[in-house]
Amino acid sequence: MIEAAQFVEAARERGFDWYAGVPCSYLTPFINYVLQDESLHYVSAANEGDAVALIAGVALGAHDARGAGTRRRGITMMQNSGLGNAVSPLTSLTWTFRLPQLLIVTWRGQPGVADEPQHALMGPVTPAMLDTMEIPWETFPTEADAIGPALDRAIAHMDETGRPYALVMQKGSVAPYELKGSAAGARRVPAAARSQFANVAASELASRHDALKKVIAHTPIESTVVLASTGFCGRELYAIDDRPNQLYMVGSMGCVTPFALGLALARPDLHVVALDGDGAALMRMGAFATLGAYGPSNLTHVLLDNGAHDSTGGQATVSSQVSFAGVAAACGYASAVESDDPAVLDQLFESAPLDGPRFARLMIRRGTPDGLPRPTITPPDVKTRLMRHIGAA
Repeated sequence: MIEAAQFVEAARERGFDWYAGVPCSYLTPFINYVLQDESLHYVSAANEGDAVALIAGVALGAHDARGAGTRRRGITMMQNSGLGNAVSPLTSLTWTFRLPQLLIVTWRGQPGVADEPQHALMGPVTPAMLDTMEIPWETFPTEADAIGPALDRAIAHMDETGRPYALVMQKGSVAPYELKGSAAGARRVPAAARSQFANVAASELASRHDALKKVIAHTPIESTVVLASTGFCGRELYAIDDRPNQLYMVGSMGCVTPFALGLALARPDLHVVALDGDGAALMRMGAFATLGAYGPSNLTHVLLDNGAHDSTGGQATVSSQVSFAGVAAACGYASAVESDDPAVLDQLFESAPLDGPRFARLMIRRGTPDGLPRPTITPPDVKTRLMRHIGAA
């Protein structure tokens, strides 16, 4: 058994200062330790996949925003039951874009160790799941002198491949660490949601092309990063203007917002814009709460809502039943507005910075230009280009 401080301090020496995850009793000592150290950062995610995406955003920022050249690394912590929630970003975000992170996965239901019935299947298959996702793993160190070598092996793999490495934590690996006082941060006063619908006919709504051109006009290359959701959003942004400050997500549907949050937190010198879609936002609505609680003023969330899964044949979503601005406001965003007038985007970007993230939902019409190209730049290359552009590579 080791002390939480022994692992966290050894990790800190190697550049790990960002943590995100969903609690498990095995992880309690780490979480309690990190929460009580102001120089470390812990984000409590709504689910394990969001935590993976958030730490991927930290990896995208990579170097210290103060220009010190410090390599920033992140750790995602989860119970093994949450591996299912994390499969999508682990296989289509971190693996595809080569965005490394250290995973600490607890081994509930480990064969031979009595546990609750819900772990009876996940326990035995946890190693196979990691192997199938091509994530090298080893058991979490339980002796102080084994911590450094384990971290060094993880870093060597992460630096060589750009992909995650996992430490699988067995029961009783870490001694208890008390949480002194309240760990809750100051509660934000929710913004008032504003609806500015003029009941424009569906055929008269702005196109995605029109909306994206406005976003481009308001996101200067030198100071802004634009992360586009998977599907036609990223493809159309690429077709309009393939700029070095842009990244086009593939897969990992719904993860653009926690991904953007990780980058915005790690790089307060950049204005980070997350371009979202209604289907993606509905898939991971828990991310609204995380952004509302932790989102900084340099984060802007734009949702382009055409009421359909456009890239898969136009099947309708249920977005017409949802006030996304109401959700954002209730979750603590600094401002939240929804409209069918594209001028709402001008108002959003021209408004003064606030104490927290800004949100706007624009209703757009369905449809995509004929012959819309796919990006010819590969995901790892677009990631590397962006990192070089922001001084992180």
